[in-house]
Amino acid sequence: MDRLALISDVHGNLTALEAVLADISSRGITRIFNLGDYVGKGPRGQAVVDRCREVCEVNILGNWDDFLPDPERVLDREGLRWWKKELREDQWAWLRGLPFCHDFLMSGRQVRLFHASSTSVHHRISFDHDEAQYLSMFENTPATGDGPRPSVVGYGDIHDAYLEEDRGRTLFNAGSVGNSLGDPTPVYVILEGVMDSPEPAPLSIQFVRVPYDARAELAVARELGMPELDGYESEIINGVYRTDFYEGSEFGYHRR
Repeated sequence: MDRLALISDVHGNLTALEAVLADISSRGITRIFNLGDYVGKGPRGQAVVDRCREVCEVNILGNWDDFLPDPERVLDREGLRWWKKELREDQWAWLRGLPFCHDFLMSGRQVRLFHASSTSVHHRISFDHDEAQYLSMFENTPATGDGPRPSVVGYGDIHDAYLEEDRGRTLFNAGSVGNSLGDPTPVYVILEGVMDSPEPAPLSIQFVRVPYDARAELAVARELGMPELDGYESEIINGVYRTDFYEGSEFGYHRR
């Protein structure tokens, strides 16, 4: 059996990333696929990009990776300007040039990984979706290309790990390493099966939560003078989305 570690949404949180990488290594897993959003929100996007380029076999485009370095975009928040400037210019080009998705066979299943949806890194499919949204995740689109349609789809973006099965299809979200909401403990996925095999074989999807020193990462952000520090604390310490925190909204169950 082959094992892949799937990580997503590190968002500049190097302390969380290193804790997750240590756990992956302790399990003897050497193949790591990254589902995007390396930067923004946290203080060390530059270091996270370098580390992921070093250790990840597959790196996929996220929405922050696309819009933050976009030369056509007007960055109208202090935080956005800070997170972009913290990156090197060569990293801007690398991030925007990442592939949209990654397809492969495992245990007779066609697997597809992307960041947010089958159509765009900026089109969000939440945990609480309808049937049409669920089915859309398995479609071929101009963004995914015309390869074999997947029966297993994994994605990131929403920072909300879950798994759903229906009519021979499996959809799962890998959650977030550096900005997990609800439970702020970093989470990643282990996908186990027979890689590149068209023959049916056992396939498993395991979610792993890895404790880390979030206070230490917050201290780094404070030392570096990162904006929106109180919102960042709300997310990585309490698991409350910064928009809810700033608006004073009650953080409730994630179903509408």
